[in-house]
Amino acid sequence: MKRVYELEVYQLSEELSDLVWHNFDRWNKKVQNTVGYQIIRSSDSIAANIAEGYGRYTPADRRKFYIYSRGSFEETKAWLRKLIKRKVIDKSDVLKYEMVIEKLGPKLNAFINSTNK
Repeated sequence: MKRVYELEVYQLSEELSDLVWHNFDRWNKKVQNTVGYQIIRSSDSIAANIAEGYGRYTPADRRKFYIYSRGSFEETKAWLRKLIKRKVIDKSDVLKYEMVIEKLGPKLNAFINSTNK
């Protein structure tokens, strides 16, 4: 069995949360204090739930945490849509986010579906 950090789905989730983390410092205090801390938590939670599920014993327990991860992924996308709509994120960074999200979504769903019920 691979280690969790060797999984592509985990690596992509880390990449997404790192993008958020590094962009945060460029945002004004209003954005940081409202959307900023929320999106850091939700994006960090994607990888954290994958890791926690990976460490669980039963397939049902693992699957539960992977589904939590998908919920955090959807929350992160909602916050990103707000930041993009409000023109907080630069266009060049929007492309970076889109590339990671386009890969992560299907891989996360496939990862969840590969977990035995």
